[in-house]
Amino acid sequence: MTNPSGRRSRRAATSRLLAVSGVVAVLLAAGCTTDDGTEPGGAETDGGATTDGETIGVSLIVKTTTNPFFVAMQEGAEAAAEAEGVELTFAAGTEDGDEATQIEAIENAISQGQAGILITPNGPGVVDAIEAARDAGLFVIALDTPPDPADAVDITFATDNFDAGLRIGEWTAAQLDGEDAVIALLDLFDDQVVTVDYNRDQGFLTGMGIDVADPKVNGDEAESGEYSGGSYTIVCNEATNGAEDGGATAMETCLSKNPDINVVYTINEPAAYGAFQALQAAGKTPEDVLLVSVDGGCAGVGYVEEGIIDATSQQYPVRMAEEGVRAIAELVRTGEAPETTEGLDFFDTGVALVTDTPADGVESIDHAEATEICWG
Repeated sequence: MTNPSGRRSRRAATSRLLAVSGVVAVLLAAGCTTDDGTEPGGAETDGGATTDGETIGVSLIVKTTTNPFFVAMQEGAEAAAEAEGVELTFAAGTEDGDEATQIEAIENAISQGQAGILITPNGPGVVDAIEAARDAGLFVIALDTPPDPADAVDITFATDNFDAGLRIGEWTAAQLDGEDAVIALLDLFDDQVVTVDYNRDQGFLTGMGIDVADPKVNGDEAESGEYSGGSYTIVCNEATNGAEDGGATAMETCLSKNPDINVVYTINEPAAYGAFQALQAAGKTPEDVLLVSVDGGCAGVGYVEEGIIDATSQQYPVRMAEEGVRAIAELVRTGEAPETTEGLDFFDTGVALVTDTPADGVESIDHAEATEICWG
């Protein structure tokens, strides 16, 4: 497949997959799994075969199993694998940012002669391993988090993370209605650069009407200035590692710098709940602070209903995983590679703003509608 990001051609991808599909059955017959269906090293597998007897091996490698987002992704992949006759191997980092475990899982997929890999990259350290997998003939799909560079994989199935941030930024600016914005930005990492991190952060600021400097760098914009409705001050950019305890610690640090924070952006809902706990401990009420996030998991939608989170952008990880499994199975069977969404360099799996306080000019759904389509 040829596309604007310079990915390899569809013909090359098809040739790799057709070649590897003939090897998979041999390797599996040689004992790549144990009798109980467990991969060496403890990875879980879900055995299956196509209706014509051909085995298609796929690895799903996620960031961590401590986040319900990735648990939902596993469940979606397992359901699609069963429906498609795919043998699924599952692996996960021990924590967000664990590249070594993901690299080991990629190497295992190569050694087993699998047809493809679905991966949510934990950082730039996995790129060389992904390249080795593609050179070995595996079709690699990034889920949720595009690698850097984006064309390190064959295609990405993901939320438009900039758009997710943009929506909560536009909503926040509308809710402030000209009030001064004193902003805390609770990001993902401070020791590595990940696209999902800067895209959400920079999308949020852009939605607020704040000029960003380098769109791929968090924290280099002016600390004060004008947003679309009035004046703003950015108090902090703190890392949370996408976790509840990280969100609480980051929020405490930000409040120590300025107790008058009235806008809190968070990378995800676990971090948002941690921030809420820190705000509550500091005597802040939901009426004092606009707390916004990205995820749209069932727990997060519940937080919207309870008034803990004011607005969140809902993603669809189950769809990412389902579509990824189907795409590799389809490529092996027919030679048809998945296509990117028109105008984008990835396959957009959708996003919706969830809030019970709608704003004029900002499209949204309420918690009741979001509950019908949430995950986790």
